[in-house]
Amino acid sequence: MRDALFAAAAGFGTGLSLIVAIGAQNAFVLRQGIRRDGVLAVVAICALSDAALIALGVGGVGAVVAAYPRVLTIVGIIGGAFLLCYGFLAARRAFRPSAMNVTGAPTGSARRVVFTCLALTWLNPHVYLDTVLLLGTVAAHRGDLRWAFGAGATLASLCWFAALGFGARLLTGFFARPSSWRVLDGLVAATMAALGVSLVVGAT
Repeated sequence: MRDALFAAAAGFGTGLSLIVAIGAQNAFVLRQGIRRDGVLAVVAICALSDAALIALGVGGVGAVVAAYPRVLTIVGIIGGAFLLCYGFLAARRAFRPSAMNVTGAPTGSARRVVFTCLALTWLNPHVYLDTVLLLGTVAAHRGDLRWAFGAGATLASLCWFAALGFGARLLTGFFARPSSWRVLDGLVAATMAALGVSLVVGAT
């Protein structure tokens, strides 16, 4: 039992270190949390997606994916194009403060929020590299305790996305000013554009 707890703690720390980084998915969760728009659905999609990918990695799928790099190339091109489009939309919001929701009330389509969250999650090759390949490789060295390691990493993902999504509302006062939304959307646009370009260049 003690060994399993240590393995789970190691998985929690490893998973958290990979998740807590500026990226397309985190930027989207943060923005939706501040707007209080579909937060539960966004957090659930991100956490469940990570859980599925971590399970695949721990189960050994990482080795199979590594043997077929063309899959990551295709996903990289599609994901990069999507990030560039999303970055363009964020940049347009930054220059159009009247279109921003500064009250925190939901204004977007629930279907669009879900679709965007799924795309940002599953069309990002870095997600596969981090969860399937990297975590799967590290978990493999744990032997019989690899599933405890994977459970810890899954818990880290759930805790992070829940904290980011539901904790973002504490910043509502700060983002009651259009200028604050300009800054956020500007950062989101820059992040999406940089990641999109890097994915397309790396894939080609």
